[in-house]
Amino acid sequence: MNPAELDAILAVNRAADAAGHGGKEAVYADACKRLGMTRATLHRRLKEAVVRPARKQRNDAGVVSLTRDEAVLISATLMESLRKNAKRLLSIGQAVSMLRANAEIRAERIDSATGECIPLSDSAIARALRGYALHPDQLLRPSAAVELASLHPNHVWQIDASLCVLYYLNARTEKESGLQVMEREKFYKNKPANLKRIEADRVWSYETTDHNSGAIALNYVMGAESAANLAESFLLATQPDPADPMKLHGVPFILMMDMGSANTSGSFKNLTRRLMVQTIAHAPENARATGQVENARNIIERSFESGLRFAPVANLAELNAQARKWARWYNATKVHSRHGKTRYAQWATILTEQLRLVDIDLARRLLTHTPERRKVSDTLTVQFGGQEFDVRAVTRVMVGEWLNVTYSPYQPNAALVVDTDADGAETLTPIPLVARNDAGFRSDANVIGEDWARPADSLADTNRKLVNRVAMDADTDEAADAARKAKALPFGGRIDPWKEIDNTPLPTFLPRRGTDLTVGTTAATAATQILTHFAAAAELRRRGVEMTLEKNRQIAAWHPDGVPETELDNLAQRLTVRAGLRVVGGA
Repeated sequence: MNPAELDAILAVNRAADAAGHGGKEAVYADACKRLGMTRATLHRRLKEAVVRPARKQRNDAGVVSLTRDEAVLISATLMESLRKNAKRLLSIGQAVSMLRANAEIRAERIDSATGECIPLSDSAIARALRGYALHPDQLLRPSAAVELASLHPNHVWQIDASLCVLYYLNARTEKESGLQVMEREKFYKNKPANLKRIEADRVWSYETTDHNSGAIALNYVMGAESAANLAESFLLATQPDPADPMKLHGVPFILMMDMGSANTSGSFKNLTRRLMVQTIAHAPENARATGQVENARNIIERSFESGLRFAPVANLAELNAQARKWARWYNATKVHSRHGKTRYAQWATILTEQLRLVDIDLARRLLTHTPERRKVSDTLTVQFGGQEFDVRAVTRVMVGEWLNVTYSPYQPNAALVVDTDADGAETLTPIPLVARNDAGFRSDANVIGEDWARPADSLADTNRKLVNRVAMDADTDEAADAARKAKALPFGGRIDPWKEIDNTPLPTFLPRRGTDLTVGTTAATAATQILTHFAAAAELRRRGVEMTLEKNRQIAAWHPDGVPETELDNLAQRLTVRAGLRVVGGA
């Protein structure tokens, strides 16, 4: 800016200051015409030429006039208006107006000069909310996370299913065959019929990652997320690949996944229990717990599926073959940022005892196999799958009891006994196959003349000896046997079997009155039926006699021991005559 232009700009500034409030606009408009400048250029020159004093900070800067209780109520109102996508439907002004109208808040400040109550502005309320850390923007931030560690390769795996949003496979028509791109013009929310038409052809992927090394396994399926697809993808990940020795394989000790119905289905949980895999399902809306497998989905989309646009596949088998080829390349060449090695290089540090291998056909049987009940023989063995297994190592085993037996996934010459512990958790106890020699005898059988040792006491044997010692009042088994041989009384004779009878007071019964039998009674008289007073009154009522309390008392007086049946007619006549008159029709 030259001196002449600087003087002109300073003159404009002095004129604007002299014009005061409301007169500056005319000064600026005249200056723009004289100097040939736009309004923006003029203000830029003024800002460059004139040094303005720093604005004095307000005395109440940083002071919050909104109470915390009112701030909490405003924050709660704003949070309740959130949609699922975290979009806020109510503004701060709307929420404050609504709460003021309902007399829930005041949100005011007192003017120190006039003593007047002035409503707080929306901006002041927003600053107060931030000061109390109650602003929705602050409450919507994620909670702090902790870093999770795994001890070694195959210690922890993560698995998740994803719907491929860009592709579907169609082999039903010649026009559309192989992998198809879901073009937006054909598949979007306003054309649900098109989406329904390809629903069964949508491609799903199951990503499996090893938490320690970050190694990725990938399997594509058709249809939908299901327990069968989950189990098959998991089992394929456990299998080695002869063409890829470093491929992620083996059975993990822990499997982390989400709470989807397929993941928590009975069949898949049955499979993981039999494979001795602890399943950890993260809480709803906490996908960060399985963030590694979520990140693997992003890697797959960008590194692998992006190439399918340029080299499409014809069917699911081709898609999986290409996916395995990509996984082998990616795991072997891409360096992981956490451990600084390729994923295969880190996975290769796994130890022999950490690599649990399982036959896939056996594992598939375990998916639906229910443990079978088998009875324990007198030699402490059970029959299962056409073979004989030794159950002597099973806790609390007894001859004649029943055990639940299933296949052992890791030991071909063993089975598993399924039981529960004191806390109700399932336990799996390995039981070895009984080895027999060419003569059919057990290899560990006692040889006649050389070994007469008895097997270790079972639970029944231990308890039987305990009961015997208690009954014989003895401290040792030998003393108990000796006391029993001497025919000693149980419990030292201190148990009186009749004491309960002697100590029980018996109720006192009144003697019952009977009827003397007349020796001269004829057969006809003996055959006469004696009715109770109640039965006689009922019969008289049936015959038309109106019975009253007085008449019932009269019958009891005439026949205190009961009414002979032959006297009913006579009673009816006597009861219907009053004062020497026969009562007719109740008159």
